[in-house]
Amino acid sequence: MAEKILLVATAVVYKNEGKKRLWFITKTDKDEEWELPKTVARKGESSVRAAIRMMAEQGGMRAKVLEEVGRSGGATKVNGNPVSQRLLYYLMHFRDGEEALGFAESDWLEYDKAMRRLNSKRDRQMLREAKKIAQKLDRDKANKKTVTNKEED
Repeated sequence: MAEKILLVATAVVYKNEGKKRLWFITKTDKDEEWELPKTVARKGESSVRAAIRMMAEQGGMRAKVLEEVGRSGGATKVNGNPVSQRLLYYLMHFRDGEEALGFAESDWLEYDKAMRRLNSKRDRQMLREAKKIAQKLDRDKANKKTVTNKEED
């Protein structure tokens, strides 16, 4: 019998407000620690689709997956039984949305404040990687605009 592996999608969502970049963090329960939002992929669902679904259903937002940030493995318990899990982290850009009602608490924070609130070392590491990727995407986009403007001259 094949070992059951939970596929967990984690959304590392950001939005830009003026010159500030804000990151979305959540609590699944009032007594829990702050974390990056996570969901288990449904049977037949990809981890990318699970992340998009979670942000729509629980986060009340439309967000675009830009790139995979990283992967991690681990174990958890389901009905008292140990189960392997694979966590996939996705950098996502907020497009639009309303109030996030599917989490006990949620907040949009600047990077340094988000890093201080996150309890999990793995979540902090993935947020750090996501920030680097977002900055690289910004530079690539700026360079592309510069090249396009030069070609038009």
